[in-house]
Amino acid sequence: MVRLGAYDGAQFQTARAMSTLDLSSQYEAVRGASLVACEPLAIEDYVIQPMADASPPKWHLAHVTWFFEIFLLREHVPGYELFNPGFEYLFNSYYNGVGEQFPRPRRGQLSRPTVAEVMDYRGYVDRAMIKLLEKRVEPAMAFKITLGLHHEQQHQELLFTDLKYNLGNNPLFPAYHQFKRSAARQPEPLSFLPFAGGIHQIGRDSGAEGFGYDNESPRHDVLLRDFELADRLITNGEFLTFMDDGGYRRPELWLSDGWTRVNDAKSGFTAPLYWRQIDGKWHEYGLSGLTPLDLNLPVCHISAYEADAYARWANARLPTEAEWEVAATSVMTSGKEPAGNFVESGQLHPLASEGSGLQQMWGDVWEWTSSSYAPYPGFRPFSGALGEYNGKFMANQLVLRGGSCVTPASHIRSTYRNFFYPGDRWQFSGIRLARD
Repeated sequence: MVRLGAYDGAQFQTARAMSTLDLSSQYEAVRGASLVACEPLAIEDYVIQPMADASPPKWHLAHVTWFFEIFLLREHVPGYELFNPGFEYLFNSYYNGVGEQFPRPRRGQLSRPTVAEVMDYRGYVDRAMIKLLEKRVEPAMAFKITLGLHHEQQHQELLFTDLKYNLGNNPLFPAYHQFKRSAARQPEPLSFLPFAGGIHQIGRDSGAEGFGYDNESPRHDVLLRDFELADRLITNGEFLTFMDDGGYRRPELWLSDGWTRVNDAKSGFTAPLYWRQIDGKWHEYGLSGLTPLDLNLPVCHISAYEADAYARWANARLPTEAEWEVAATSVMTSGKEPAGNFVESGQLHPLASEGSGLQQMWGDVWEWTSSSYAPYPGFRPFSGALGEYNGKFMANQLVLRGGSCVTPASHIRSTYRNFFYPGDRWQFSGIRLARD
């Protein structure tokens, strides 16, 4: 049985201040946050794999530990002994440069190692890492440690999304945590804000402070035409109007691949992923359980195909990632981190828009863009096996921006590029409109 009420985001508050902590403290904060996220789980929850694209919590906890063991301890600690040599194969995700991997769709079939053994594995590696961090850490090693921490933050988000898919497809709709949410206030009518075209720069400067993935660089010029961006995200109520107008039944609104997906006998869809109609009324599953659909909250867990169809229906389009970054940068206060509804709020669900101006650019839901996930001009991947981290996925996927309600705040920035296949829906993904 899932134990309610243990998670409130408190440990993530510590991890949020990563940039102000020394490397050892950053390590302890991020590693601790993963365990806090698992506190509400029963032992059975650790081993379920709800679908091929998701992974059990036990696997996430072991894989991020594998990363530190393989890329740091084995390479930089003379005489280091692997906790279990078989784990090198079992918990390798996709690094062909390291070796073969256990098939991803079968991760949920692994009853062994047990959860207790995985926790022992984490402790074994943590003790070795803390000992390593007590010594002088060279810049190259510090980079790999920082990469490992951001890698673990990515898996913290995946842990929430994968767990939600498991619980949200359980007929009992069990809650992960106890969170009472009052009805959201109706947002202001959607409006569009103008942004000037011309030559702009996007991407991460190679000399910028702090961490950045290789796919965020180099900073480069882009030519934009004048454009407008919606001042907030699309709500459940607005998306329901699209549905009531036959949105899922009108082929003229859909990209060809999207229309094929909608009509697929096995994987077709007629509503956002976690919407359920009960006695003629719509409900939505969240990590706090199944509740009546709040029309004022942002719509989430939709594919790029659905986002694009809605945009066509609304006589608009999805923004490009360059438009999104130019707009987001324009409202950032110099020297401050992005502010929004991230995992630290403890909500684990998108919140309604409040105020005026450009809202909800950070947190709440990942925003689909129309941009293909491709290398920037002059892109150079990380060296060695770490070059497989991002570069080899630069085909057939779309870019999302802004983070979500289960993203750690210290993990996001204006240049951050997330990417998924256009049919993916289990991430907290939503819609912001753009117009020429």
